[in-house]
Amino acid sequence: MDGIYAGRGSDAPCLSIGVAQWNQRGSQDISAKVWRNSGAEANDYQDGSWSRMSEELPIHRNLDLTIFICEVMDMLKNDQSNRPITLQNETADIRKISENEFINEDLKLLKTKLFNGEEGDYINDRLIALADVLRRLGY
Repeated sequence: MDGIYAGRGSDAPCLSIGVAQWNQRGSQDISAKVWRNSGAEANDYQDGSWSRMSEELPIHRNLDLTIFICEVMDMLKNDQSNRPITLQNETADIRKISENEFINEDLKLLKTKLFNGEEGDYINDRLIALADVLRRLGY
């Protein structure tokens, strides 16, 4: 896993899901975590060398982030500059930040990375896998 970094010494060789690490015992919060290695052997998860930069997000935030990414991809694909998004019965606007003086260059780079080349291929494969899993789950 890890897109273009897979098999190339990624600093994030593990993913996990479970009870949130920093909650008190007995908490019902669950999260997904990207485990980042501090530089020791990348596959040795028992050596205590995991980085404090490992990222843990509640499951709902992971899903919200995935929805947001897909909405932005759709906006970029259709050359839209804004659109509303509704999550948990609340609507917000996704919009291009026009105050960024480099916005056009940034958007061009983002489109290239998301839709073209090796990285675009990995993203496309993941979206297909996500769609397959959602269909199996009945969504």
